Amino acid sequence: MHLYDVLRRPIITEKTIVGVDETNSYTFEVDMRANKFQIKEAVETAFDVTVTGVNVMVMPAKTTRRGKRVVIRKPKWKKAVVALAPGNSIQLFEGV
Repeated sequence: MHLYDVLRRPIITEKTIVGVDETNSYTFEVDMRANKFQIKEAVETAFDVTVTGVNVMVMPAKTTRRGKRVVIRKPKWKKAVVALAPGNSIQLFEGV
C-alpha cells in the first residue's frame, strides 16, 4: 500500500479539536488495511512531524431495520488518533 493511500481525511469535530489543544493528538480516517506502522510513516512523511504514538479504532457500521431486514446505512471504517512530539503541529488543524 502506498503511503498516500493510507490517510483518507482528517476528522475535525469538537472532541478532536480538544485533543489537539490538550494532548497534541490528531485524528484521521485511514484505510481499513493500514496498520499502526504504516499510519505512523504516512503522517510523518505527509506532514513532516515526529509521531510518538498511534491508537487505532474500527468504528462499527451504522444499521437500520426495514421490516425484518437489517440494512447497512454506512459501512464500518477505521480511525487513527496520532500523538505528536511536543513542539510539532499539523497546519491543517490550526485555526479551526
